[in-house]
Amino acid sequence: QVQLVESGGGLVQAGGSLRLSCAASGGTRGGTYAMAWFRQGPGKERDFVAAVTWSGAYQFYADSVKGRFTITRDNAKNTVYLQMNSLKPEDTAVYYCAARLTTYYSDEAHDYESWGQGTQVTVSS
Repeated sequence: QVQLVESGGGLVQAGGSLRLSCAASGGTRGGTYAMAWFRQGPGKERDFVAAVTWSGAYQFYADSVKGRFTITRDNAKNTVYLQMNSLKPEDTAVYYCAARLTTYYSDEAHDYESWGQGTQVTVSS
């Protein structure tokens, strides 16, 4: 499994921006990993937010964040980013980074083998 560590969460006002980072280490030598972000609000299930393929050429987003969030990756730094703009109070959640040993993405949490510990994002109105 890959070890994942998220950072960059915090408190921001509605309309503001945050950038989350997910640093990866370990895993299968030479493995190709698709990466994703999920989030879990209070009393809610863990929901798909965004994913990126191994090459970084393709990105996928939940409808609720399209046009506001951008997922990117830097394989040289083993890091995935989630740029979040125009934040809304309903974006408040713990954000988790996830990895799966395949080149292509999935929007299902059970398809990912590795998870970070999560980082809290709170958007005030």
